[in-house]
Amino acid sequence: QVQLVESGGGLVQAGGSLRLSCAASGVTFSRLNMGWFRQGPGKERDFVASIRYDGDSTRYHSTVKGRFTISRDNVQNTMYLQMNSLKPEDTAVYYCAAGSTALVAGAYGSWGQGTQVTVSS
Repeated sequence: QVQLVESGGGLVQAGGSLRLSCAASGVTFSRLNMGWFRQGPGKERDFVASIRYDGDSTRYHSTVKGRFTISRDNVQNTMYLQMNSLKPEDTAVYYCAAGSTALVAGAYGSWGQGTQVTVSS
């Protein structure tokens, strides 16, 4: 069974940076497509970025493209989300998910517990 644990969230000022990590266990990570989603207060869980199992293909939501970078280390069984030029509207709980590169949450089979990112203006 896949276990996913996010870390790296926190409070940052607008314009700042954070790097989120998602550590996976219980699975052959190098064969697993992965994604990041986020859910703001009172909002649905929205796609942020995804990455193919080999890291050779990535996808981004238009609101984060050019500011966020998704990557993975298949030796360390960890996925990352480097977030630069953060904006207050990026404030949300960020979740990592396993099993797809799709833009819809329903395509993913496993989820982490989430990590809070708060961007102050």
